[in-house]
Amino acid sequence: MRVINWITYVLYSALWKLVRYLPEGIAYKVFESLAGISYRRNGKRVQRLRINYRHVAPDVSAVELEEMVKDGLRSAMRYWCDTFRISDWSSERILNSTQTHNEDFLFEPVISTRGVIVAVPHAGNWDHAGAYFCAKGARVNTVAEHLKPEKLFRKFLAHRERMGMHVLDLDAGVVNELEKILKDRGELVALVSDRDLSKSGIDVHFFGATARMPAGPARLAYDTGADLITAFVAYRSQGIEVFFTPPIALDRAAEKSREIARVTQVIAARFEDAIRKDPTSWHMQQRIFIDEEFVERS
Repeated sequence: MRVINWITYVLYSALWKLVRYLPEGIAYKVFESLAGISYRRNGKRVQRLRINYRHVAPDVSAVELEEMVKDGLRSAMRYWCDTFRISDWSSERILNSTQTHNEDFLFEPVISTRGVIVAVPHAGNWDHAGAYFCAKGARVNTVAEHLKPEKLFRKFLAHRERMGMHVLDLDAGVVNELEKILKDRGELVALVSDRDLSKSGIDVHFFGATARMPAGPARLAYDTGADLITAFVAYRSQGIEVFFTPPIALDRAAEKSREIARVTQVIAARFEDAIRKDPTSWHMQQRIFIDEEFVERS
């Protein structure tokens, strides 16, 4: 395992360094080629993306589905290309390459120090969106799944923090820290929320099937009184476009577990609406739907 972790770190670090110094057009072509290689290899992540897209678009032909998979892989590889390079971008470039709709839903509760939780799916480049809000003066707090190798995980944390984000390690103590950020400082907490990484996810109706999504955003909103909104980040030729939806109304007098389940379903419905309009900006390559191969987290 140590050897595998070392090789992973070396490969990622080498690619990271290479991409930062390549001319931009060449860098994008390299990652587009990697998307093609990934598609031809048809590994587990590609197969999972295909299954997810079949849920999104059950009526498309087999040929159309394969085109969706190819586009989704290009979207995912563009995410990595931009993510490796974005810390070198100027604030002007970050601002000029981002178009937003209804961003007041995010800024108003931050300005009023009421606090806001933004739930987003794995779509477009959420790091680019985070860098945009940092460039506009917001304090962006988020969490990251603790991955191996440790050295690479720390490198990614430092990379996001250079963009101005405050990144917390997803562990047992992270909920208390997020509650303090919202209650005491009224800041922004951004959470990628279409895949559950805990043992306490909520089963939701999603594209006509059952999927499991994290309870965290709804629970934080219930416990802190912060606003809860959703956002969808879509790729465009010259950058990203971010769509915000109004705050979700919570009934804090309702029974807690039922209200958290209801609000999580609202989040899922909003994600579904956005994904349906731009499916290949959503490049989820992990299992979220509960099927015959679904394994409960131990």
